Amino acid sequence: MKSKSTADRRRTEQRLPESRNLDRMTSAQIVKLMNREDAKVPAAVRRELKQIGKAADAIVKSIQTGGRLIYVGAGTSGRLAILDAAECPPTFGIKPSEVVALIAGGKKAVTGAVEGAEDSAANGARDLRKLKLSKGDAVVGIAASGTTPYVLSAIKFANQKNSITIAITANRTMPLAKLAKIVIAPEIGPEVLTGSTRLKAGTSQKMVLNMLSTTAMVRLGHSYENLMIDLLPTNQKLLNRAERILSEASGQDLSTAAHALRQAQHNMRTALVMLKKKVSAKQAKQKLKTAKNNLRKALNEN
Repeated sequence: MKSKSTADRRRTEQRLPESRNLDRMTSAQIVKLMNREDAKVPAAVRRELKQIGKAADAIVKSIQTGGRLIYVGAGTSGRLAILDAAECPPTFGIKPSEVVALIAGGKKAVTGAVEGAEDSAANGARDLRKLKLSKGDAVVGIAASGTTPYVLSAIKFANQKNSITIAITANRTMPLAKLAKIVIAPEIGPEVLTGSTRLKAGTSQKMVLNMLSTTAMVRLGHSYENLMIDLLPTNQKLLNRAERILSEASGQDLSTAAHALRQAQHNMRTALVMLKKKVSAKQAKQKLKTAKNNLRKALNEN
């Protein structure tokens, strides 16, 4: 008996029986089917929560010791990684160098296909080498198929450097899951459009990336309660949001919060200490310095 090919063993390449007549369906029937399939994604992700939490803890440890969170992907997976990495600095006030995303094919691949880029078995390692990957970094390889050469190359190289390696894949039995130290594998099943992993697989990846970056950043102290205390108010919309956050966190009115934010030179941590402890900007900065920038300690709320 012949063994099945790798493609045959990938669940993401199998055909969904319910969509075999997709081209004969009405628009209403297609969207109803897609919605029914999409509803399976949260449950698949839920079954991976233990592993997602474990991965988030590993990322926290890496960043606490001076390391970085580095995403590596190709196609849809790479674009989702770039989206998540790009949102971290303005949301959490971190340096862009703390969360980095690599995509097969480079910048051109962000907005269009770069033929053959994901098939390079050397470029993943090459791109990590350019970043001067170290033992302290956490590398997250994202590939729905679990077989993308670019991603496999990166994870192999990261393992050689003794970095923490994490896999996000829809195929638990494929090579990526066997290489990574921590595996997150939501089993979302075949896609409505066979092999189009921008659908359920992409949705599951987005959910997992949301959890990893948000959990890690909150654990690293980049929130106060459930508020974005390190938000960078770089435009009027974000400035207004910063004022609302400070008002909510301190119980003061918007005008008072806005005044404190100006006095704090738009540093939200400083402004919150000013508002809650009723001290000057200088005194607030000193409290934060003494507390090593730990907001809860500076506010005596441990």
